[in-house]
Amino acid sequence: MTRASFAKELESAADRIADIPRPELQIILRRAALMLRNIAGVNLEPATEDALTALATEMKISRSDLIQIVLREWLETNAYLPMRQIDEDSETDGSA
Repeated sequence: MTRASFAKELESAADRIADIPRPELQIILRRAALMLRNIAGVNLEPATEDALTALATEMKISRSDLIQIVLREWLETNAYLPMRQIDEDSETDGSA
C-alpha cells in the first residue's frame, strides 16, 4: 500500500468516523502509527548530504526526487531492476 493510498483511506475513515466499526478503526490507526514510525529516513554522512543538496539545487529538482533517480539508476545498473526501455520513435535533442 502506498502512502498516498493509505492517506486516502485515513481521510475516508475520518469522513465516516461514526459509521466505522471500532476494530476496523483500530487496524487503520495501528497501520498509521507503524507507517509513521518507519519514515525516519536515512542518516547520511555530512559530505553526502552536502553533495545531494548541491546536486538537487543544480538540477532544480527536490532532494527526494534526486535520491529516487540515483537509487533507481543504481538498481538498474546493477541488475536489481530491469532496464527501462527507450522509445525508439521519441524525439531527442541530439545529446547523449
